[in-house]
Amino acid sequence: MRMEKLRATGRFLRNSPKVSVFDRRLSSNSGKSIHSSASGYGNGFGKKCRDDVTRKWNVRTCFGLYGYQGKNFRDCMERGVLEDTRRRIQHRGFGSLPEKVQRNASFSTLNSDDISYFKGILGEKNVVEDEERLAIANTDWMHKYRGSSKLLLQPRSTEEVSQILKYCNSRNLAVVPQGGNTGLVGGSVPVFDEVVVNMSLMNNVISFDKVSGILVCEAGCILENLITFLDNQGFIMPLDLGAKGSCQIGGNVSTNAGGLRLVRYGSLHGTVLGLEVVLANGDVLDMLGTLRKDNTGYDLKHLFIGSEGSLGIVTKVSILTPPKLFSVNVAFLACQDYFSCQKLLVEAKRKLGEILSAFEFLDSHALDLVLNHLDGVRNPLPPTIHNFYVLIETTGSDETYDREKLEAFLVYAMEGGLISDGAIAQDINQASAFWYIREGVPEALMKAGAVYKYDLSLPVEKMYDLVDEMRTRLGDSANVVGYGHLGDGNLHLNVSTPQYDDKTLAQIEPFVYEWTSAHRGSISAEHGLGLMKANKIFYSKPTATVNLMASIKKMLDPKGILNPYKVLPHSIDSHS
Repeated sequence: MRMEKLRATGRFLRNSPKVSVFDRRLSSNSGKSIHSSASGYGNGFGKKCRDDVTRKWNVRTCFGLYGYQGKNFRDCMERGVLEDTRRRIQHRGFGSLPEKVQRNASFSTLNSDDISYFKGILGEKNVVEDEERLAIANTDWMHKYRGSSKLLLQPRSTEEVSQILKYCNSRNLAVVPQGGNTGLVGGSVPVFDEVVVNMSLMNNVISFDKVSGILVCEAGCILENLITFLDNQGFIMPLDLGAKGSCQIGGNVSTNAGGLRLVRYGSLHGTVLGLEVVLANGDVLDMLGTLRKDNTGYDLKHLFIGSEGSLGIVTKVSILTPPKLFSVNVAFLACQDYFSCQKLLVEAKRKLGEILSAFEFLDSHALDLVLNHLDGVRNPLPPTIHNFYVLIETTGSDETYDREKLEAFLVYAMEGGLISDGAIAQDINQASAFWYIREGVPEALMKAGAVYKYDLSLPVEKMYDLVDEMRTRLGDSANVVGYGHLGDGNLHLNVSTPQYDDKTLAQIEPFVYEWTSAHRGSISAEHGLGLMKANKIFYSKPTATVNLMASIKKMLDPKGILNPYKVLPHSIDSHS
């Protein structure tokens, strides 16, 4: 029986398309063209997967395994996907409706004297009243939230941020800190007429220590620019996001962004060593330490990591960056059921250990969306229907050791029936293409129509139960899609429909929050609460905890001018 199962798996791995699934080649003098095998994904799809003499599985001939030198695959992806999507997206409803809130009557309105003051400290060029530029600053990238701010300020230094906030606090002018404006919950755009403080001009690298790997930079540095800077130094950022071409490190810290490397390097609470923050009254809080150990009192920087600019504006960041490792492999695998995905994760952690750098999953609905809505994307695997797909990345320093470790893992997974098919990238283009399938899901969803997006943390064994229940609940009226960071229990639940309607929303909410709460999950894994989920916080946090948060907010921002209407529920926010 076992041999029959192995032979069946062997057939899956040998049967491959007659033409390459990608229209890319390496240079003509390369011996590792993607056309060197029938499927274009490794040497062995056209060969036998087992040695006829030893009857043992041979991962090299089944998968075509190669190590890569000196590149990070995701950083070599085609650029501009996010920006292109932002240009082309139609104005339509996405996700749950913005919360209905009333403008805080205690906030002042902008006048000509205010604008004159800001021009005096920032210069005319950095005080923006242009309607087109304000329209961009007022709208989130999903075109779901729109404010009506009449002023955008662009400080160039911490001192200028301090002067802005000191003045706004004295005048009771509400403020919205803004970075790359790539958020999904309305946290980075005005709700009403708040003054936008955009950090883009504070984009300098202050220092980098090649011995410790500690980077100190300003908050407006674009994540991808930091990745490039560190790559030239032989290091990498511990954070990687699909929005890296636009998002800024200050916004990343303020939302405690998770991303694709969390399974390997942990969250920003672990990698951020220090912050400089400007409080609502203009005071500068210097916590910009570069020490890995410092037990002198309360570690206050953690208050600002994930506070979404509601307690202070982050102006500088000190972060620990790992050395760049040169042996990288990317595999795209198929599983027949979610239990196999879970088991594969457990075994990957045990057998790949320290070289495991990413473990992502998507269901067949997500893959179909990518194949149908993104140009130039093909299925890396033969056209057999699978229910789930897993992307695994390994990163290490010893190509031979890493290859042997991955081979042993794949042999185990094939023999145990955890995977039914798979491909290992043969060159950097293929590895980028694998990653584009996973990272392209949000773009494909947007092209498909209206989408209700939910970013949830759940126990791994329960994650896909919610997807199944939502499908049962909605029936044929919607396409329910599940994908995300399986390695750290983060589900991206998306409900795709031709158009937005209240009936569908009523079927989703509050059910999705109640289900998450009942299974002791979090309603926000990595996107934050913003405006969208401010009133939903009680699904994840007890009243006593939320009340303490409100007390901290009251202490640090007594007038409530910083990013109002966000994060905390309006029912207990004393400033609403």
